[in-house]
Amino acid sequence: MSETLHLELPLTQDKVADLKAGDSLLLSGVIYTGRDAAHKKMVEALFRGEELPFDVRNQVIYFVGPTPPKPGQVIGSAGPTTSGRMDAYSPMLIERGLTGMIGKGLRSEEVIGAMKKHGAVYFGAIGGSGALLAKRIVSAEVIAYPELGPEAIRRLEVKDFPVMVVIDKHGNNLYESGKAQYRQV
Repeated sequence: MSETLHLELPLTQDKVADLKAGDSLLLSGVIYTGRDAAHKKMVEALFRGEELPFDVRNQVIYFVGPTPPKPGQVIGSAGPTTSGRMDAYSPMLIERGLTGMIGKGLRSEEVIGAMKKHGAVYFGAIGGSGALLAKRIVSAEVIAYPELGPEAIRRLEVKDFPVMVVIDKHGNNLYESGKAQYRQV
């Protein structure tokens, strides 16, 4: 098993270039949240020629709709949602400089193609561990689309947030290589 790497955000192209499928990381810095409803609003804004609620360049979006925080908590349970629901929207954001996405599950060939062309990575977070992941979130602030409730866009500050590189900027895909390795055993 490889060592866990510490990565300070923002996620610049230099940092993206060093990441390989299978790398285990602890992210620290700012990430943004967004699920399908927020992604749809962002892409619609781009089609209207409007600015996005935050500059996506060199940023990471976490596909999560956290639960409300209990008293004394920064955020409620914050586990990843299925990434495929964002596949219709992710290529446009990647083209505009988004360099990282965190979720669970497979990504489409269109998303992987955009990642390879523009230099982005897909991180996996462990589903079912939302309460534990929430403990790695230092602050949370709704910055756009409050009407979406849990799906509003939030600016999160994270410290040692655990992820794994599932798909790197070259299209190396842990879901595929892992299956191939298993079949060889």
